[in-house]
Amino acid sequence: MYENIVFATLFGGLAGVIGHVKSKGKMIMPRKTKKFIYLGFFEDFLTGAMSAALLVLSSGISSVLNVLFISIIAGLGGEALIRKLELIKWQEHEESLPGKKPDNCQKEK
Repeated sequence: MYENIVFATLFGGLAGVIGHVKSKGKMIMPRKTKKFIYLGFFEDFLTGAMSAALLVLSSGISSVLNVLFISIIAGLGGEALIRKLELIKWQEHEESLPGKKPDNCQKEK
């Protein structure tokens, strides 16, 4: 059981780093600015590792090959999940603003 979690964490993190390089075009190193600490590729490693470990824990997979397959998919999908949540949050914010609505939202007369 613990071996599966360790494998899932490692392979999910590796898939997260691969997704980082794929989306950014290069590996961005962690850095600290005056107001913010940017984790760079380490952020995607952590996202992929956590999503893979949680998926393996929740599904109860026992085969190492299945753990590897699920971990890679979860590691690559972790960033996509975060982007989707940000998109939903942005859409809710746009809908809550008063003012002009899109033409397709207005009632016909």
